[in-house]
Order: sequence, then structure tokens, then C-alpha cells
Amino acid sequence: MGLTNNDIFKKLRVANKLRDTDIIEICALVDFKVTKGELGAIFRNEEHPKYMECGDQFLRNFLNGLIIHLRGPMPEKKK
Repeated sequence: MGLTNNDIFKKLRVANKLRDTDIIEICALVDFKVTKGELGAIFRNEEHPKYMECGDQFLRNFLNGLIIHLRGPMPEKKK
């Protein structure tokens, strides 16, 4: 079996040394609201009753925010 979105999200969090507050701020860069409770549910063990699957949209928004966080906003296009 391959990696799940939750696995990818966990690996990105560890690789970038991100805390929950950092992830919330990164998601806010793309106007995506997320709570500490949702993050806790995503990072739980699959066997835990409060475990939540990380959906494609959630991961996509986080990745878009992470790009802005790491590179900065896109420069304005010249006409």
C-alpha cells in the first residue's frame, strides 16, 4: 500500500519543522481555515476513534500555502 495524504502531510510537517500554529498560518495564506482540533485529528493514529482522513483539497491547500510560505508571494506580471 502506498502513502496516504495523512502520511504525506506528517512527513512535510516533520521535514519543515512545523508546529500546529505554523500550519494554521500557512493555510491562512491561501484563505483556508483550519483548527488545531482538525490538525490533531489528522495527525492521530489510524486506530484512534477521533482519527480524520486528510482529504485531497486539504492537502492541496496546505501545499499551495507552503509554497507561498517558503518562496514568498508570486511577483506581479509585467505588461
